Amino acid sequence: MSMNVIELQGVSVRYREKKILSFKEVVVRGFSAYSKSKFFDSLHDVSFAVKHGETVGIVGPNGAGKSTLLRVAAGIIPPSVGVSVSRGTLAPVMELGTGFEMELSGRENIFFNGALLGFPRSYVRARMDDIIAFSGVEPFIDLPLRTFSTGMIARLAFAIATSVEAETLLLDETFAVGDAAFRRQCNARIGRFVGNATVVVVSHDLDVLETLCSRTVWLNKGEIAADGPTADVVERYRAATVTS
Repeated sequence: MSMNVIELQGVSVRYREKKILSFKEVVVRGFSAYSKSKFFDSLHDVSFAVKHGETVGIVGPNGAGKSTLLRVAAGIIPPSVGVSVSRGTLAPVMELGTGFEMELSGRENIFFNGALLGFPRSYVRARMDDIIAFSGVEPFIDLPLRTFSTGMIARLAFAIATSVEAETLLLDETFAVGDAAFRRQCNARIGRFVGNATVVVVSHDLDVLETLCSRTVWLNKGEIAADGPTADVVERYRAATVTS
């Protein structure tokens, strides 16, 4: 029986609608403006589990809570309510810049990111050539990351996450950045993990989810609207987006 590598039990993530931007603003407006502000749930009472070896897609409209769910699973943010448990080594590819330092070079960021994932320097060094080759940023690898384009950083992040031997990959909108050739590279490399590791993919590209994922979770307004075989969930999601 396969073990659950990710478990969310009754998870809600709550944010205050009005953020405190500065002490000066608090003085000018007063604390009462913030103490009376309402909260909203980016996720509300979400429970689901991912077993070892599963490839799971996450789909939903903008603002549905997809990225928040992935961040909770990765341990980047804690749930406001409920419990989130992950087991084994996770390699997240999240929003631009997560796990990187913009003043460090691309090469230094590979070591830095590997350290954040829990891998020793010698382990990362042994995979350095593969990471650089896949990312396609070799001419710029020793320049500060702030000089990289959005697409270059996305390539580097994906190359690191898929070159180390992580037990679980968490991919957030990886396919939204980069050209068609890069997306084909991503698909091919993720295909190597299917059945051998656990993969959770957030994407608006339903064709990608149908190709890679046996199971898909549909999030809507922070809640699970459907969870099941990808073909069934995607069909329902497409029908809902057409009629809405």
